[in-house]
Amino acid sequence: MPKSATHVRFAVVGDIHVNKDSGGTLRGFFAQASEAADALLLCGDLTDYGTAEEAHILADELGAVSVPIIAVLGNHDYESGTPEVVVETLTRAGVRVLDGEACEIEGVGIAGIKGFAGGYGRGSLGAWGEPAIKMFVQEALHEAMKLESALAKLRMPRRIAMLHYSPIAGTIQGEPLEIFPFLGSSRLEEPLLRYPVDAVFHGHAHRGTLEGKTINGVPVFNVAKPLLTRSRPDRPPFLLYELPREPVEEAQGTLVATP
Repeated sequence: MPKSATHVRFAVVGDIHVNKDSGGTLRGFFAQASEAADALLLCGDLTDYGTAEEAHILADELGAVSVPIIAVLGNHDYESGTPEVVVETLTRAGVRVLDGEACEIEGVGIAGIKGFAGGYGRGSLGAWGEPAIKMFVQEALHEAMKLESALAKLRMPRRIAMLHYSPIAGTIQGEPLEIFPFLGSSRLEEPLLRYPVDAVFHGHAHRGTLEGKTINGVPVFNVAKPLLTRSRPDRPPFLLYELPREPVEEAQGTLVATP
């Protein structure tokens, strides 16, 4: 697909789960995403166990990408206790890994965090009782504060947010109800209400729903690769989303049919 002179296109996907056997299996996929877009956004669970070996394999596979790559980590990238190794390896490969920071791609501002769990609405876990519960809730609040800080730095008219955990319950529908509290937190939605964006992307919920909306109507997309593969078998498993290059107030971002 030729690049657009009027729109900035983002290829977005999460939950790639690169493992020790992934070498040579993703270069074609990444090349296709790179060809279709102006930037590649990776929404966490980039590796399966967060090992140095997996990070190096992913970095090598990403060598097929010729556009900027922005990423956030997911829970799987923390499994080995050394997420900094994943970040360092990807950074050396030219990937910008966001963790409460913001960046800009062709006039579009991007805020990124991992996020955390805790539940939604009246079902949100409260910081009451045992210290372990309070620590759990504090982690969710800390991630929400990081997102707010990143969003507050964006001054451009077009803005998007990328996370791993979901900020709304709408895009995790389809997952077992019992695990909803572990798939995200409505605390992550609160900064998105104070600092509105054009679109939000997340992964994590492999059996969730492709699209939902925040309370104020911002589209939220679940871009977990297993979900995209299963839900759209006739398309490459990445979401192609575009925003106008010119900051036209009434224009909205749109999904693009991928080849």
